Amino acid sequence: MKPLLLHGHHSGPNPYKVQLVCENLDLPYDLKLWVLGEGEKGVKSAEFLKINENGRVPALQDPNTGVTSWESQAVISYLLRVYDKSHTLWPGPDASEQERVDYEIWIAFLTTTFGPMLGQRNWFVNFHAVDNPDARKRYEEQCLRCFDVLEGQLAKSDGESVLPTGFSAVDCHFWPWLRLYEFANLDVSKYPLFQKWLKKIGARPEIEKIDEYNAEEKEAQGITTN
Repeated sequence: MKPLLLHGHHSGPNPYKVQLVCENLDLPYDLKLWVLGEGEKGVKSAEFLKINENGRVPALQDPNTGVTSWESQAVISYLLRVYDKSHTLWPGPDASEQERVDYEIWIAFLTTTFGPMLGQRNWFVNFHAVDNPDARKRYEEQCLRCFDVLEGQLAKSDGESVLPTGFSAVDCHFWPWLRLYEFANLDVSKYPLFQKWLKKIGARPEIEKIDEYNAEEKEAQGITTN
């Protein structure tokens, strides 16, 4: 099998999701890093826009099939359909319809609600040029509401995994985003099951492997900006 080509960012959560799936499926991949903006290595450059006209990472090119995909949910769905025939990370043919629906629900919750709220909170806490306490408060409240929802779900597995059936692509979607809670200056002390889950997933060997690989590639590819 030829290595997949994953286009990513050295610290972005969405490409990290794809790396988690690749590592868990033992899929070989090369990582090409991009930076924000329009420079030579920017996601708004003409070169990258030929791959993803939306100018965002991740994007994935598969030389084995000729398929190009972007948007993390679409990329991961593609990888599971094509390369996870044993259904290691997603519901198999013996799963109940409720299990299949729950799998889709929780991915949708992360990609349409929790992730965007965390992204906005991160922006107004760390990057917005003008202080906006109202926006910070709004997105803090929305993030904590999402943590309330997640804590209830984690109770079904005693904090072992988002789905009670065990580790899955759902955890791959959630973990890269939720580990940013400190960066977003959020107090999660009242969510013990979330803290247990975060620590458990963070201790998986593929996490250290990805972090080391990303740091090596950032240096090797000469990425000096965020």
